[in-house]
Amino acid sequence: MIKGLHHSAYRCRDSEATRAFYEDFLGLPLSGSLVIQETKSGRPTKVLHTFYRMDDGSFLAFFEAPDMDFEFKTQHDFDLHVALEVSPETLRTMFAKGKSLGMETRGVSDHHFIDSIYFRDPNGYVVELTAKRPDHDAAMDPSRNQAREILDLWTSEMSPQA
Repeated sequence: MIKGLHHSAYRCRDSEATRAFYEDFLGLPLSGSLVIQETKSGRPTKVLHTFYRMDDGSFLAFFEAPDMDFEFKTQHDFDLHVALEVSPETLRTMFAKGKSLGMETRGVSDHHFIDSIYFRDPNGYVVELTAKRPDHDAAMDPSRNQAREILDLWTSEMSPQA
């Protein structure tokens, strides 16, 4: 049985620039770092793996792997983003903080059951901060929101005709 998320990991260009964004700007404390010097296949390497703790005990993690090719590109929200839950007050504060620092800051987006703002981290990843609205739980209840029916309709409409 899956208990929950321990960590979600991403590549990073520069561990210190990544730390400055996630720890100094977002407030997620750097909670673990380890240097990996050999892959599971026995290849020598030098990779730094860092972990940033969220209040629920889960982590965002990053790998700086200078000896391994990786194409960093600016991500579109639909391609890749991580959404982190905050209070409505924190959402407003972080929006103002991002703007005051001259960061790319987008939002507030009304998603009906959540409100969201968006930043771009030093690696090009989109980070969404989201605050639940009072009707969030009802909106995310599959017995009430027709999630399966919507997916099935989408699948039938998008499937190639036989």
